[in-house]
Amino acid sequence: MNDVLISTEGKVGRIRLNRPKAIHALTTAMCVAILEALAAWREDTTVEAVMIDHAASPDGDPKYSRGFCAGGDIRMLAQSGADDGAAARDFFRAEYRMNHALFTFVKPIVAFMDGITMGGGVGISQPARYRVATENTKFAMPETGIGLFPDVGGGWYLSRLPGRIGQYLAVTGQRIDGAECLALGLASHYLPSEALDEAKARILADPQAIDAVLDELSVPAPDAKIEAHRTDIDRLFASDTLEDILAALASDGGEWAARQLMTLGGKSPQSMKVSLKLLLDGATMPTFEDEMRQEFAVACRVVQRHDFIEGVRALIVDKDNAPRWNPATPDGVSDHLIDQIFAPLPADQAWTPQQ
Repeated sequence: MNDVLISTEGKVGRIRLNRPKAIHALTTAMCVAILEALAAWREDTTVEAVMIDHAASPDGDPKYSRGFCAGGDIRMLAQSGADDGAAARDFFRAEYRMNHALFTFVKPIVAFMDGITMGGGVGISQPARYRVATENTKFAMPETGIGLFPDVGGGWYLSRLPGRIGQYLAVTGQRIDGAECLALGLASHYLPSEALDEAKARILADPQAIDAVLDELSVPAPDAKIEAHRTDIDRLFASDTLEDILAALASDGGEWAARQLMTLGGKSPQSMKVSLKLLLDGATMPTFEDEMRQEFAVACRVVQRHDFIEGVRALIVDKDNAPRWNPATPDGVSDHLIDQIFAPLPADQAWTPQQ
């Protein structure tokens, strides 16, 4: 079975993720295949738009409908990280080239964020001009829980959200729904899931009518729950220093702040500090290419460090949900360590866009 189905239907290039047992999580081969398709469609004047979603089940298997894309091949990355890291570096290089190719693609892209849209799924949906959320959307960058960080452009996208919401989402890994995605600009449209088949069929029939089709089928989204906490988020997550955020949450005295403090207590201190630094830099990054180059350097180092290998063991392999982070506390994660993780790679090892 092909893990990604690539075809041209009429004047639309189609990318359909097809790895249902892993909620369509990306592999290196999938990223390479998508890259090759984008390169061909970029030059093909008969292709007017690109559509990204996941394949439908041929036999009604419910596994197909759980989500759009749950991320990347985490087990492979951890196994590689525990070894020489070469396979992990190959994955990140291909994935980030795919992310960059989507970001710079001139023709309109429509991504359907129906169901779980996390990690790598964020990376393939956020570059799209049209990002369709539904009542099923579950959007998150949960990487601090496994010792990683919100990559695939997370430093770019999250740092550009209103107020301090990006920092809040990055360190807590909080899930948000389709209505919240629309309110924050992470989604461009909100459609009922029952309207998706019609939307896709009409876009395939006339890709010049994408705006009209999505506008016509959109419905008013429910109130965005995150708005109720905007003031608290901006106040309590105001600092780019993890220790300041923890102190603000601890001294607040409110129930919401106490829940956030408990959440952060389970995350990797190293990953939270990496995430805050990533967003601080990302807010002023000159280009998305620069963002990808930095994220690649960070990913190459983090994937071979203790916290990522331990986080995957605790949450995905053994499932004891009791990671033993090292350093175990924020004060053990020195500025020097963060500087080492963020140092540019030598020119012969650095990430470059697909030529």
